Amino acid sequence: MKALILVADGFEDLTLFLPWYRLREEGVDVRLAGPMMHGLTGLHGYRIEPDARIHEVNPAEFDTLIIPDGPAVEKLRQLEEAVDVTRTFVQDGGMRVAAIGHGAQLLISAGVLDGRTVTCDPGIRDDVRAAGANYRDEAVLRDGNLITARGPDDLPAFCRRIVAALAVRV
Repeated sequence: MKALILVADGFEDLTLFLPWYRLREEGVDVRLAGPMMHGLTGLHGYRIEPDARIHEVNPAEFDTLIIPDGPAVEKLRQLEEAVDVTRTFVQDGGMRVAAIGHGAQLLISAGVLDGRTVTCDPGIRDDVRAAGANYRDEAVLRDGNLITARGPDDLPAFCRRIVAALAVRV
């Protein structure tokens, strides 16, 4: 199993690190992809080094895409390569996509929410609805290959749902 996390400066630290380490505990090979190959800083000052540049990523090499919360999502959605990678993951039904909080903004930019049932940070629920999604105010939702969560308070349920979707032992 192999998972990809898209990152940029301003990621919400908890929503990156908790899924990253939780999947690693289960033996999943987790890679970080950013816009450039330099250190990136989260909202709370934690730094990470990406394993690859987003434009070099081959989605076919991964089983899962994770999109953390935070202002980084706004930067990612402006990068066509991040939008393309996200679209590819969602449209290929065999790959799972997990977005938390504002991560749904990247799904909006990828044009993949029409008719899907999702949750997200309440601050962007109108944007999600305008993109054609059915918004529900729940901790975590799964609609086919798409898993969404409201935010950091829902991380335990979010990680459990990702692990279960990967058919990895819990």
